[in-house]
Amino acid sequence: MNKNSKIYIAGHRGLVGSAIWKNLENKGYNNLIGRTSAELDLLDQNATAAFFAEEKPDYVFLAAARVGGIVANNTYRADFIHQNLTIQNNVIHNAWKTGVKKLLFLGSTCIYPREAPQPMREDSLLTSPLEYTNEPYAIAKIAGIKLCESYNIQYGTNFISVMPTNLYGPNDNFDLEKSHVLPALLRKIYIGKCLEENNWEAIRNDLNQRPIEGIDGGSDQKDVEEILQKYGVTAPSESNKGAVEIWGTGKPMREFLWSEEMADACVYLMENIDFSDVTPQPEHPDKRAEIRNTHINIGTGKEISIKELAELVKKTVGFKGDLVFNTSKPDGTLRKLTDVTKLNALGWRHKIEIEEGVQKVFEWYTGEGEE
Repeated sequence: MNKNSKIYIAGHRGLVGSAIWKNLENKGYNNLIGRTSAELDLLDQNATAAFFAEEKPDYVFLAAARVGGIVANNTYRADFIHQNLTIQNNVIHNAWKTGVKKLLFLGSTCIYPREAPQPMREDSLLTSPLEYTNEPYAIAKIAGIKLCESYNIQYGTNFISVMPTNLYGPNDNFDLEKSHVLPALLRKIYIGKCLEENNWEAIRNDLNQRPIEGIDGGSDQKDVEEILQKYGVTAPSESNKGAVEIWGTGKPMREFLWSEEMADACVYLMENIDFSDVTPQPEHPDKRAEIRNTHINIGTGKEISIKELAELVKKTVGFKGDLVFNTSKPDGTLRKLTDVTKLNALGWRHKIEIEEGVQKVFEWYTGEGEE
């Protein structure tokens, strides 16, 4: 890529897309293209084709996706598989049709089997059954990897795939129904602290920015307390401290990567790595190698339990109430640690550890950090 290359970031307002946009701008790239879902519906095949035919981007970061946590994945199974397959198909196919020089497709480490050996290597893909709760989403992402590989093999395109671990950072999704574990924990524990301090101004401000099921800062206090209690945030009383409920036992281990570092890894790979660099070479010159598992894990290679994470967030926020683990709720996969040997060998390594990252995202959420 050069600084004048026309670069399309699909999903440029999301957690990853906005971080990629910011990273490219900071590096001096000056011809970036983004469209909101209202401006371009990537589920619309004709609209997507027309956009690519008119704009003809040189490079594409495919960060647009329907995403969510364990509840959303398990509840909206049809939406997750259909919408993600459709977005991928439309963007990747039209990238080929219009001669895009390179495309980077963003997947997820949920593509790996539920019982994959830990840490998860790229070659564990499709070796055993997936985690049931997010199987439709995972299958869509696996299809995206195979779509990129297949276009590369048949048409000679240069489409690469990356599988990020759990991400967090500025512009994350803090919707309590649909968010991932870290932003959900941070918001619930922050609201728990506000209840603890009887800081209703802060609670109403939070709800005005991010209403919960139609309940915003202008709603009656009783309605606010009821919706918060539904999502496991309980105000202190004369007999009890305030409490925040967390699904599961707290035992599952998770890996977390600061979203801006994920963006840096993506831009690094787009600038320096081609599909040929991650394509296996045959053992003998006269034998054709099977091309699979060309995707690249992006993560830290380090993990923390949900219980430890909740305690870290509690300490960072300053919440003094109780953390209550609801063991009747599902844990999901017990471990999901990525093997980042391939990524490190390609020349990129993370720098921000979880303690620093939680502090940074809390400051961003409360408006104390930089936008």
